[in-house]
Amino acid sequence: MIKTDSRTGRLALAVAHCAGMVDLVALPVWVGTLIAHYAFDPQQAGALVTLFLVGAVLASAVFAPRFHRLRGRPAAALGFGVAAAAFFAASTTTAFNQLAVLHAVAGFSAGTGLSFTHGTIGRSANPHRLFAIVGMALGAFAVLFLGGTPQLVAALGGPVLFIVFGGVMALAAITSTLAFPVPDEESQASQSFRASGQRLPGVIWYGIAAISCMAVAQAMVFSFVERVGVDRGFGTERVTAVLIAIGLVNLFPAAIAALLQRRVDARTVVLAGPAVQGVLALTIAVSSGFEAYALATAVFVVPMLFTHTFAFGLLAKLDVTGRATAATPAMLMIGSAIGPVLGGTLVKAFGYGGLGAAALLIDIVAIVLFARLMPTTRSAEATP
Repeated sequence: MIKTDSRTGRLALAVAHCAGMVDLVALPVWVGTLIAHYAFDPQQAGALVTLFLVGAVLASAVFAPRFHRLRGRPAAALGFGVAAAAFFAASTTTAFNQLAVLHAVAGFSAGTGLSFTHGTIGRSANPHRLFAIVGMALGAFAVLFLGGTPQLVAALGGPVLFIVFGGVMALAAITSTLAFPVPDEESQASQSFRASGQRLPGVIWYGIAAISCMAVAQAMVFSFVERVGVDRGFGTERVTAVLIAIGLVNLFPAAIAALLQRRVDARTVVLAGPAVQGVLALTIAVSSGFEAYALATAVFVVPMLFTHTFAFGLLAKLDVTGRATAATPAMLMIGSAIGPVLGGTLVKAFGYGGLGAAALLIDIVAIVLFARLMPTTRSAEATP
């Protein structure tokens, strides 16, 4: 029986996390490819990615409440396997309607695998640390993906993107089949809470909503950073270099979050994170100079990765059953699902400036919601 504290178990969780969270890395390349190689407008391109994310949200909504009753290994393996098949099929068509269906199927399937991945992490001995470890793996994956995929797409055409996605999902299906770990044994507190039939503490929903708001702002802006650079005449080579820099920078937030777990107050992190994200979003949207655009874009994902690691640990502490953390794909992707199509609509109607202003307002809402989570967090920490 493979456990969460084993090397093989952590490797399988890391690969599954990278596959399920592919949107966090791939959004600019994904949307840019659909616009440049498939001739879709920003709203259509955003809608296709949104369908993938809506599928993931639905899967998480279905399986997160049932996490403690189902076996993770077959669910994750089957989910990622079906997602791989859907993406491989997407590489064979250019029809919008067919791509729409395949995006939705891939999203639901990948979201299934990701729900069991995050639920298993949430039921480990140190959820914050293990989530940081898989976050570091996502950073390494970002370097490889953003360093190579744009060049492959430019040389071989848009369908290559879906072949890459399919390969990533297939690898996750294989590693999940061979090494997906079982969650740690439930604590007595978890068993008692679940047996009592109580619902999750209501205040947890403030944290979930706040993370979703950050995901909306993240997806809105990140989907179009490649297009912003190209449309402002910075040149494909320089924009590609910025995308590679994103991957390199993403190696560090999760590692730093792990090191600072007991040195930095999580409450401070979750309040500061949305503020930093909002400022960076506005900078990307309105900057006319390459230097400001490049710097803000290169570090744009950092607030989300860093803040969410601390927020994940807070939610795992407030809910001992693992159900809240199993819902991580829903809380992230319900925001991400809205982001691309909302961003495309804003760009179409108001230009990139409207995109940045909207992201800043959404991040202000996230700060207010995280502030509502704080009293219960303090109470949980004070309980012996």
